[in-house]
Amino acid sequence: MAVYSINEIIEMAVQIERNGYAFYNEATKRKDLDDKSHEFISWLRDQELEHEKKFLSLRDDTELKSLELSQDWELVALYLKTIVEGRIFNSEDSAIRRAIEAKNITEIIDYAINFEKDTLLYFQAISNNITYPKAIDILHQIINEEISHIIKLADYKKNIS
Repeated sequence: MAVYSINEIIEMAVQIERNGYAFYNEATKRKDLDDKSHEFISWLRDQELEHEKKFLSLRDDTELKSLELSQDWELVALYLKTIVEGRIFNSEDSAIRRAIEAKNITEIIDYAINFEKDTLLYFQAISNNITYPKAIDILHQIINEEISHIIKLADYKKNIS
């Protein structure tokens, strides 16, 4: 069973953020969005870029040679792989396709909620199994942001229904 290195874990996290960016960016191009929806989706898109930057800075941290992993890291690694492979946006192409094929803003928001939940699960699994303080801090910041995105998306959906 594969045990991921810090670079592999961060690269998966970066790819998750890039897929989210691709989805939100494509969604902003839709002609059926009102100004409020366009602004909200644009904000979510920009958040994905910020998260990517945070992960890339972590990857470039010279102090971060390896993670101190939990005893159950092999099981965690398998879980992470399952999350990544089962994501609603498992590639930039699938993310873009979902944004184009969504019937309306409600479906865009549903896809976004599922994406943010998948992302949250991934980051929580990582943060629960590492001890490097800087990585934990960054992950907790992003987890809190992901939670706030899910709440904002759910509230937004209530307001458009």
